[in-house]
Amino acid sequence: MITKNLLALLALKKVPNLGDSSIKKLIHTVGSAEGVLTEKPSNLLKIDGIGTTKIKDLYNPEHQKAAENELKFVVDNNIKYWTYDQAAYPEKLKHCIDGPIVLFGSGNIDLEHKKIISIVGTRKVTRYGVQFCEELIEALAPINPVIVSGFAYGVDITAHRAAVKNNLQTIGCLAHGLNQIYPKAHKKYVAEIEENGGFFTDFWSTDTFDRKNFLGRNRIIAGLSEATVVIESADKGGSLVTADIASSYNRDVFAVPGRANDILSKGCNMLIKTQRAHMLTSAADLVYMLNWDVETKEHQVVQKKLFIELEGDEKKIYSYLNDSGKELLDVIALHCDMPTFKVASTLLNMELKGVVKPLPGKLFEAV
Repeated sequence: MITKNLLALLALKKVPNLGDSSIKKLIHTVGSAEGVLTEKPSNLLKIDGIGTTKIKDLYNPEHQKAAENELKFVVDNNIKYWTYDQAAYPEKLKHCIDGPIVLFGSGNIDLEHKKIISIVGTRKVTRYGVQFCEELIEALAPINPVIVSGFAYGVDITAHRAAVKNNLQTIGCLAHGLNQIYPKAHKKYVAEIEENGGFFTDFWSTDTFDRKNFLGRNRIIAGLSEATVVIESADKGGSLVTADIASSYNRDVFAVPGRANDILSKGCNMLIKTQRAHMLTSAADLVYMLNWDVETKEHQVVQKKLFIELEGDEKKIYSYLNDSGKELLDVIALHCDMPTFKVASTLLNMELKGVVKPLPGKLFEAV
């Protein structure tokens, strides 16, 4: 059902220099979107942060016509939409001051009670980046997270395809209206993504693809999820912007480290070096840092998948603890034929990965 509120919100969205945060402030003060459009300018100018530049074009009747035309497109094409004041609007996006006042979508998206992560990175992803992304998503599959990305070349489409392969819901955030797809080469992936997931955008059918739209798209990617993962990035790029936006929303940011002289690792290494991101080397890091609680049965399955990501000594210790149960540090060292100091150091790393747990009396057990 098309409401007057939706029409008013779209008309406000069309006003130049009036962004989502300012629109929300106006509505909060006046009481409704319709009320803002009929309120006296003198009253609006009393609102903190609202100046003449923001509202000088507020009463232009062309905005109403544009809103009506976009609503016709929405209705004729069965486009889904959520307004920021609706209960069904994505929960995490509600807490973003500049979150879209109207969000358009397609497919079969269900975010209720879901763990949601965003995965971004370079368009020129290497084989290592592809492999890490695919293995990360495969390891997380038993937890059933929603995978969000930007549907671009490189890391983005790798994440979407890996999610589909593992029967996970995935959402592509677009920098244009739902009447087109960019890049065109990715049209072949649309149907399978919409089957279990879909697409989000706050751009209209009249908004053609433009690189300046990436910033608006990136705020949705960062805002939808509780954490953003950066897999390969040069020292400049859109994925670093997305990471900064996520940080501004007080969301966790993770970065995959790389060799110091690799161009496509510079961005990730910088995020870690400047403490703007947690270092991510395995799915266990993500689960541990986000404090994700999962059902016991699921957790056991996750650990089996994470096991293949453990290093040589870690595998040996985990295998021993998994078979023997609780054990003393010195006994572990003896049975694993390793120096005690090395076992202690390895156990600490494993504890950080969430695969072992220390117990009183210098005992350890596999999680």
